[in-house]
Amino acid sequence: MQVVIGPRQVGKTTGLEQICSEWQGPSLMVTADELVTPNRDWITLQWRRAEQKGPGTLLVIDEIQKIPQWSDAVKYVFDRDRRKLKVVLLGSASLFLQRGLSESLTGRYEIIHANHWNLMECHKALGWSLAQYLKFGGYPAAGELIGDINRWQNFIRNSIIEPVLFKDILGLSSVAKPALFRQTFEMAMAYPAQEISLQKILGQLQDRGNVTTIKHYLELLEGAFLIRILQKYTGSEIKTRASSPKIVPLNNGLVHAFRNPADVDSEPDWQGRIFEAAVGAALAAVSGGKLYYWRDGKYEVDYVLCLNRKVFAIEVKSGRRKNMNGLVAFLKHYPDSFPVIIDRDNVEILLQATNVGKLFREGKVL
Repeated sequence: MQVVIGPRQVGKTTGLEQICSEWQGPSLMVTADELVTPNRDWITLQWRRAEQKGPGTLLVIDEIQKIPQWSDAVKYVFDRDRRKLKVVLLGSASLFLQRGLSESLTGRYEIIHANHWNLMECHKALGWSLAQYLKFGGYPAAGELIGDINRWQNFIRNSIIEPVLFKDILGLSSVAKPALFRQTFEMAMAYPAQEISLQKILGQLQDRGNVTTIKHYLELLEGAFLIRILQKYTGSEIKTRASSPKIVPLNNGLVHAFRNPADVDSEPDWQGRIFEAAVGAALAAVSGGKLYYWRDGKYEVDYVLCLNRKVFAIEVKSGRRKNMNGLVAFLKHYPDSFPVIIDRDNVEILLQATNVGKLFREGKVL
């Protein structure tokens, strides 16, 4: 089976619809994203419908993770006869999808990641420049609305953020305080690519909670492809896990759903944060790599990428005056690491890459 996972509104369903239309043989595409969630027997029914179309039928099931005990049902029908159908499962809530895969379907699937659109894709499809990409992120369906900021923001909030928070997450996970959960997300968007303690987040929220609750809520947001939580690089897993996180939104459109995108032009500090966030989102998509940040007293490095047993210390310069003291200090601590500077001259190479990891493996960003 092929399992396609990724955030909402990046074209997973559209892409599979196109594949089905061009499939040289029978196909059946269904979705579990219904007003009333189907039960596990629904999977068996769709499987039988596909089998009746004949051997080699392509069966695509969208939003599979919404069905209770879906993985057990898929395992049963898949193991009954693996050769009859070509099967693709789609999902937009990674945390819940991967939980089912690991529980029941080990050795039966291959994962294909559908990430947020990069700069090259937005340029080809929408004609966007780097400046527009930094402001509006990579949601193609909202591209035609950027001329009306209020309308664009309403689309991002109502058609992307709300369904993710309240259908993909709250519909599948037990969240005791939905209002606090929403506030946690909005707080994360207010501090893009910044190190922030959980105590500080808690102190600025209106509803009551505790650090454990906030940490859990951030993990749910990460599992839904909204943010990436980075821990401090220390070379020690124990110390790394105990550090204050750095929160990277995986799409700048999520940030500017709550703040005027024009602030990127008028506020240099905010432009720097958004620039750094876009770089962090690109690095977070590196397959097989682990992403961190680093700080030691007054010295810091924006990102640390561990890939193929190599450590890349990455400093991001958006045009703000910024010294290299942090990078120098990091290299003293970890002399075998490779320094990388991402600035206006080379950022488009990174943001346009279809395989960011390959850039680092081949030394094209050094």
